Amino acid sequence: MATPLRDIETPTRPSSRAGLAPFALGFRPFFLSAGIYAVLMMGLWLAVLSGHLTPGALAPAAWHGHEMVFGFAVAVIAGFLLTAAQNWTGIAMPSGRPLVVLFVLWLAGRLSFLVPGLPAPLVAAIDVSFLPALALAIALPVHRARQLHNYPFPVLLLALAVANALVHLAALGWITASVNLGLHLAVYVVVMMIVLMGGRVIPSFTDNKLRTRARRWKTIELLAPLSALVALLAALVAPSGTVTALLAALAASVHFVRLAGWYTPKFWSVPLLWILHLGYAWIALGFALLALAAAGLPGAASSALHAFTAGGIGVLTLGMMARVSLGHTGRMLEPPPVMTLAFVAINLAALIRVALPLAFPAFHLPGMTAAGLVWIAAFGLFAAVYAPMLLRPRVDGKPG
Repeated sequence: MATPLRDIETPTRPSSRAGLAPFALGFRPFFLSAGIYAVLMMGLWLAVLSGHLTPGALAPAAWHGHEMVFGFAVAVIAGFLLTAAQNWTGIAMPSGRPLVVLFVLWLAGRLSFLVPGLPAPLVAAIDVSFLPALALAIALPVHRARQLHNYPFPVLLLALAVANALVHLAALGWITASVNLGLHLAVYVVVMMIVLMGGRVIPSFTDNKLRTRARRWKTIELLAPLSALVALLAALVAPSGTVTALLAALAASVHFVRLAGWYTPKFWSVPLLWILHLGYAWIALGFALLALAAAGLPGAASSALHAFTAGGIGVLTLGMMARVSLGHTGRMLEPPPVMTLAFVAINLAALIRVALPLAFPAFHLPGMTAAGLVWIAAFGLFAAVYAPMLLRPRVDGKPG
């Protein structure tokens, strides 16, 4: 199986180059926008929580969830897949004007919510259009290269598009389902992407850097995506109950064992590695909390959701953006020291958001505020540090 983003394991020594290249490859516009959007949307959410702002199109909590998934997380996914697919297939991915078109589609979905008087069905159509376009951009080279093992990614992108459509249809009152159905489906689809991609890149990156050899048991590698899929489907259909609790507990056990096989104490000296391992640990913890929620533990459902989102998605996206941006701009895989603070901050934000409501329910609102501020600090650091790298040409003179 091909290892995505393999060229970032052979970086070159930086040199100075002038000019701008914001649309040379997919990671550039989407990673930078994701970092900025993570800060803006969390700041707006804190304004909503404090009563200073009221979003229009969706209920406040639904709007927050929608934009953090379909705005922030989808931007990271787009940047990653548009870059990785070029490595997987050897086929050039969109750059220049075609990439601008894709980016404008994503941006239009974000801005359409803000246009006064724009009909809600039109807003929905604009917002939903991006993911099918992205799926097509990934599917075409994967199909041409006949890489069956990469077909799940365009399929999962289409599943995300379905989830987004469900959110809009529920908000419009065109279906009887709750908006939360689409939001939960979207989060679970992203979790499945992490399970599939994490199994490829995290042990591979670790072994390449530390000259170690991660243990990968065939049974565990087979059960990891299967147990995750079954548990998440069960949670979507029947959020509470013994069956869902048992399936989620099984998924948690499998993923903790998977993590244990990848573990080496050596990675604690390499921030670009421990951030990825901790991000995956949040996914395993999310399944454990999902089991407790299904078993009836008060407050566990929200904590499970945020272990997956603030923890797994937030931590892993920051780590992957920091790593991929270095490698694909021709730099050594050594982030500025300040990024270690960002890595600590994002894990602290997740810890506050997940643990505080469980341990101290009365401090739920202050906890959300504190977690949001630390989240802003983490992604604010990323945006400030990485913007010059993402906007300028590769320092080694290569395209991309």
